[in-house]
Amino acid sequence: MSMLTPPGMGGQYRITGDKYPRMRPHRRRGRLVGAVVACGAVLGVAGWGTLQLIDVFTGGGGTASAAGTKAGCLTKASPAATASPAVLPKPAQITVNVFNATTRSGLAKTTADELKKRGFRIGEVGNAGPQYDKKVTGTGVLLGPASSLNTSLPVLATQLTTAERRTDAAHKGTTIDLIIGNGFKTLTSQPEAARALTALAAPKPTATTKKDC
Repeated sequence: MSMLTPPGMGGQYRITGDKYPRMRPHRRRGRLVGAVVACGAVLGVAGWGTLQLIDVFTGGGGTASAAGTKAGCLTKASPAATASPAVLPKPAQITVNVFNATTRSGLAKTTADELKKRGFRIGEVGNAGPQYDKKVTGTGVLLGPASSLNTSLPVLATQLTTAERRTDAAHKGTTIDLIIGNGFKTLTSQPEAARALTALAAPKPTATTKKDC
């Protein structure tokens, strides 16, 4: 066998026999694939980091976050701090005129005496005038000036809870009229009237709403 050196080998390889030496594969293609893979990895990491920053600045963002906010915010009703008690006159500060509009005699006097025992001041006592005489079908009518609607009228009403309350602009002074009607039997019992008077003066809490998110 002859010994040949292929052209361009620069004498680096010596060939013997009838076979050429094995050549190394070209490395450029391998390097290109590696570069593409590396670039893809870098882009993936950068995109993931961007999404994390968006989540940080938007609080999680997206439809799920908005839905969670709506579902998590509940409106609750709770009693507010109790208000100051209403300033109402005491029975001793209220003068009551007692008039009998029925055919039964003596009702005005006995009713006035009972109210006096309960602390009220008594004014006139007698029969009702023509406007009300024999015309009151209920237990009675409490009549006072407009200013008494939320003051002395409700206080006197605790003594006869079934009476009708009326105001009259022509009614002068602060005196309240109790006009006894045909349905009257007796005043509200004293213990029940005392409880009603206490409840009237007690503060009433008001409901407020707050959001619990």
